[in-house]
Amino acid sequence: MARITLRQLLDHAAEYGYGVPAFNLNNMEQGLAIMAAADATDSPVILQASRGARAYANDVVLAKLIDGLVEIYPHIPVCMHLDHGNNEATCATAIQYGFTSVMMDGSLKADGKTPADYNYNVEITRNVTKMAHWAGVSVEGELGVLGSLESGQGEAEDGHGAEGVLSHDQLLTDPDEAVKFVAATKVDALAVAMGTSHGAYKFTRQPDGDVLAMGVIEEIHRRLPTTHLVMHGSSSVPQDLQDIINQYGGQMKPTWGVPVEEIQRGIKHGVRKINIDTDNRMAMTGQIRKVLSESPAEFDPRKYLKPAMEAMTKLCKQRFEEFGTAGNGSKIRPISVADMAKRYASGSLDPKIDA
Repeated sequence: MARITLRQLLDHAAEYGYGVPAFNLNNMEQGLAIMAAADATDSPVILQASRGARAYANDVVLAKLIDGLVEIYPHIPVCMHLDHGNNEATCATAIQYGFTSVMMDGSLKADGKTPADYNYNVEITRNVTKMAHWAGVSVEGELGVLGSLESGQGEAEDGHGAEGVLSHDQLLTDPDEAVKFVAATKVDALAVAMGTSHGAYKFTRQPDGDVLAMGVIEEIHRRLPTTHLVMHGSSSVPQDLQDIINQYGGQMKPTWGVPVEEIQRGIKHGVRKINIDTDNRMAMTGQIRKVLSESPAEFDPRKYLKPAMEAMTKLCKQRFEEFGTAGNGSKIRPISVADMAKRYASGSLDPKIDA
């Protein structure tokens, strides 16, 4: 009842001027924490699972978990999204298991490590878009390689990430190519490379325009005003969460994430989906460390997972409110994938690009 496609959700976000955090999911505790935050703030939800998460949880278990979360919260619109699909088969099996949106990351080849050229990216993304749209499922593409403008390198996450040193051009999405890419592939959303990276260690200092190129997003939005943009690697890595982890035996090195105010700037320029994973991992890990440090005799997982869930719910609520997502869940009436398939077939959802 409450399943929703990414396209419908981001169309609504664009209409009402907000962004939607896309929270990575690996287990029951994370799912319950995210949905509790959405329920408390009346927010629509993007739950996303990487290939690593699918392998960890098992597709069958993951699919049933999402079914359970949707049944518990039938009033919350939920998009289930594949994060960083590496080929057609990965995307096809995600659709088989009920994902309403898939990402085809053609910026890298199928090994998830080797940067691909533009023509490869266009061809494989177009293939996935055709297949997914036949089923009414949304597609996110990526142009440019996710990685640090400071180090010139990607950061692997769940085995996915560019290896070796990348050129400046590879690390920044070219606005001219973005226009051609969207027209050629008909993606519903475009992930933009502009200096963000996976994991906690994104920047060695407070990021500025030299290492976080928000101007790239603004220029692409100027040329593609109706295309939904995506910011990957956009955890803020809050200092207070670093401090909690280190206070209770952790060894996180000093690091900076993507400031919330920069994400809010992006939302004003077409960013509709913001990927967040590290912040939630840190929120949970800090509380688990705290409980086990203060109560070393404790062995009941519920005793440390419950405060971990509460910390993650708090952070998710904060992001829903900061991105303007809060208050929009009840405004959305889900459109079925069958109806979305008809709309794709009619051409009414094709990208609108000025000549």
